[in-house]
Amino acid sequence: MVTYNVSLANKVVWVMGAAGFIGANLVKRLLNEFDSVKVVGIDSITEYYDVRLKYERLQELSAYGDRFVFIKDSIAKKEIVESIFTNYHPQVVVNLAAQAGVRYSITNPDAYIESNLIGFYNILEACRHYSVEHLVYASSSSVYGSNKKVPYSTDDKVDNPVSLYAATKKSNELMAHAYSKLYNIPSTGLRFFTVYGPCGRPDMAYFSFTNKLLKGETIQIFNYGNCKRDFTYIDDIIEGIVRIMQYAPEKKNGDDGLPIPPYKVYNIGNNSPENLLDFVTILQEELIAAKVLPDDYDFETHKELVPMQPGDVPVTYADTTPLEQDFGFKPSTSLREGLRKFAGWYAKYYGTFKYHP
Repeated sequence: MVTYNVSLANKVVWVMGAAGFIGANLVKRLLNEFDSVKVVGIDSITEYYDVRLKYERLQELSAYGDRFVFIKDSIAKKEIVESIFTNYHPQVVVNLAAQAGVRYSITNPDAYIESNLIGFYNILEACRHYSVEHLVYASSSSVYGSNKKVPYSTDDKVDNPVSLYAATKKSNELMAHAYSKLYNIPSTGLRFFTVYGPCGRPDMAYFSFTNKLLKGETIQIFNYGNCKRDFTYIDDIIEGIVRIMQYAPEKKNGDDGLPIPPYKVYNIGNNSPENLLDFVTILQEELIAAKVLPDDYDFETHKELVPMQPGDVPVTYADTTPLEQDFGFKPSTSLREGLRKFAGWYAKYYGTFKYHP
């Protein structure tokens, strides 16, 4: 177990992607748990998915008054990034602002270069010039590409991305390593595995399937259902981030007198991959229990088994041993429990069954 070396008391934390699914949940947790923390949030509120959800999250965060400052802008603008450092002097920086989604990266590559590469470069440059105690950033399980060895370990080679999104995430890890080495910036990358939960991303399967089923549309299950995903509930992801924020990799010099990069990467996943067909079964049971769908809903006529999509992989499976060893934590929310919470939220937010065939 590591000993925490970064206190969040009386600190300014900068969270990028603060209106996003993970970002908003992190801000809320920080403001609830640490009385004296101040959070500066930035988000460009892109229209990648329904912006009403993003504003819903921000509305909830507005209850914290002046402990939360929100800036609607892009980290791809260097002058904006620099102004946040000069105006607010954040000591801990958490980048969750990347353009997400594997399939979207095939049709909209520019968005990924701008946010994931240029935006992250701007952050690294700012961390270089304004001393920070810890830079934490989102990587992704997609960096493992089509690796055959499972579970995926952070010791595995990740040189064969199968999407531009994955390539940008691997690039983030490489860029962070270089800046950690050159400028002694403590940085930790987090490889998230299929994050889900209430008020999440509508492009993710659990959410998009629910929307389609409610409208009486057909859901497509890729690779004919022969896919497994390590679904990880949002609260487990946030727990991992908050613990990791409080331990910055230690600064040390090597035999050559130069810094050994204060750099780490962790998997945060459930360590329990679920077959997509089983996932769909649990989802439909929980949607019926929450009255989102009627008891007699005919799921079989609304399911279509289709081939694998470009950029997709058949399995994701996290080895979380280093996370457990260093922080005494591993995600543990079962898929059924997590989908039950999602279904309950969905019923409350969107209302219950309205579909008429």
